[in-house]
Amino acid sequence: MQRRQFLLTGGLMTASALGAGLFLSPAARSADGKFPVTKTDDEWRKLLTPDQFAVLRQESTERPFSSQLNDNKQSGLYHCVGCDTALYSSATKFDSGTGWPSFYAALPGATANTTDYKLIYPRVEEHCATCGGHLGHVFDDGPPPTGKRHCINGVVLTFKPGAVAS
Repeated sequence: MQRRQFLLTGGLMTASALGAGLFLSPAARSADGKFPVTKTDDEWRKLLTPDQFAVLRQESTERPFSSQLNDNKQSGLYHCVGCDTALYSSATKFDSGTGWPSFYAALPGATANTTDYKLIYPRVEEHCATCGGHLGHVFDDGPPPTGKRHCINGVVLTFKPGAVAS
């Protein structure tokens, strides 16, 4: 009886997690079904490289330590590659040692978060609030003042040197 209960419970948990991951993803839709910037998959493919499309539109993850932005120390703003929305300031960037550009805060109103169950356990998934594109995840192991680590795929960011929002 215990084995049967274990298998049934495990199966139900897996199905629930997969279902939640499929239905909660803002890359597919927001609360009202729309974002200020929307495009068809064909339009996104024309705009983005294959790697950018895989991460931004299909919620993939780039290889760690592959982004040139990981070591960027210049002052400026990091923008969404899909819609050019300013997302993060260099003033909040830090070296997390994880292999992805990391920030302790996003710019106000620039991102939206959902719960991701793709690895069975819940994670905070971060998306561009303008186009719904997948950026990365937010973890609770960052530095002060927020204690958050926005672990972002560099392939979906463009860097613009100059003015910095704090």
